[in-house]
Amino acid sequence: MKDVVFFLYQWLVFLPIFIILTILTAITVMIFSPLFGNKFWGYYPPKWWSRLTCWLALCRVKVTEHDNLDPKQSYVFVANHQGAFDIFLVYGFLNQNIKWVQKQSLRKIPLVGKASEIAGHVFVDNSSAVSRAITIQKAKKQIVDGVSMMMFPEGSRTRNGKLGRFKRGAFQMAIDMGLPIVPLTINGSYDVLNAQSCIIHPGKMELIIHKPISTENLTDNDIPTLIQQTRDIIYADLWEKYK
Repeated sequence: MKDVVFFLYQWLVFLPIFIILTILTAITVMIFSPLFGNKFWGYYPPKWWSRLTCWLALCRVKVTEHDNLDPKQSYVFVANHQGAFDIFLVYGFLNQNIKWVQKQSLRKIPLVGKASEIAGHVFVDNSSAVSRAITIQKAKKQIVDGVSMMMFPEGSRTRNGKLGRFKRGAFQMAIDMGLPIVPLTINGSYDVLNAQSCIIHPGKMELIIHKPISTENLTDNDIPTLIQQTRDIIYADLWEKYK
């Protein structure tokens, strides 16, 4: 009976309100970011859109910080990618002004794609080495004045809840710019809404913010070690069922 009630809630309450919130947020970003800059208007409206989405989905959120991050310092945040609610969890509860590195396909979403572009988020083009280099250069331009970059190094959502292989992009960017890497462990969003489902299951989600890893004096040769170190940190705090 409980599942039936929430199924009806999802389609009759959650979805209509979510669509309205999404449209209003996108329009707000598209109007005010060009006028007043995207550092504020590209971050705070989506942040509260994300928080409201988590609460509207009846999800409980726990945030654990292992270190106080410097609000004036830019970072490269990297997280495991469990499900669609990862975006809402990180955007809503990380409490850091971030720009996302996103898939090109998201650019095609009406309003949202254009709003993301105006907000300063970067769309990944993996069609060639030159395109990837241009993507990285665009990302670098956004990381100023304490604004950070957020990436999922797995590239796509896990299909089974387990941690996948990490790609180099985020780590290359961090080393090139001399920015610390901050690992994030996400738990629970796989059960809320994973890549193989369209039904939301309310539950607990957890965001664990680990201590920054310095990239000072590191070179390209250190990337494999940096990737493994970051992956090990994220993996260590995964719930047992995701290991």
